[in-house]
Amino acid sequence: MSQLITLKDKQFKPYIGSQKIEEAVKDIAKKINSELANDFPIFLVVLNGSFMFAADLLREVNIPCEISFIKLSSYSGTSSIGTVSELIGLNEDLDNRTVVIVEDIVDSGNTLDKIMNTLSKAKKIKVATALFKPEAYKKKHEIDYVGLTIQNEFVIGYGLDYDGQGRNLRDIYILA
Repeated sequence: MSQLITLKDKQFKPYIGSQKIEEAVKDIAKKINSELANDFPIFLVVLNGSFMFAADLLREVNIPCEISFIKLSSYSGTSSIGTVSELIGLNEDLDNRTVVIVEDIVDSGNTLDKIMNTLSKAKKIKVATALFKPEAYKKKHEIDYVGLTIQNEFVIGYGLDYDGQGRNLRDIYILA
């Protein structure tokens, strides 16, 4: 991994390398392939942050499935704003479907809560996240597939951003 990087007014240091991320993604895919083989799930990818995780995960998922996207926002700078604004809604009928919500990171759970409230008629709901912050999590929904558990720190890279920057980084960085 590289050294310190600067995005806008903040410096970030390496935290999790791309090889460790890749291993975690493959582990999640193996579990999904095994547990949902007979369900024909639809993967509901939460944009923008989940795009890298979703692409890597779905390349490893080898069961029949569908993919859709939803875009929500709950951050401003490095802080959660506490509310979730729906930007692009869901167009698919998910009644009696197995839905896998694909998140980049689950921290407070506000975004996940908003999505769960719209999926009341789904047959089964699973949650797959690249990163999970158990110290920050305030909701009761089960997180079924966790790539990596991290401390309650602000991170960037691998789809996660700081004011729109840093999503393209292969590794994950933490504030320096």
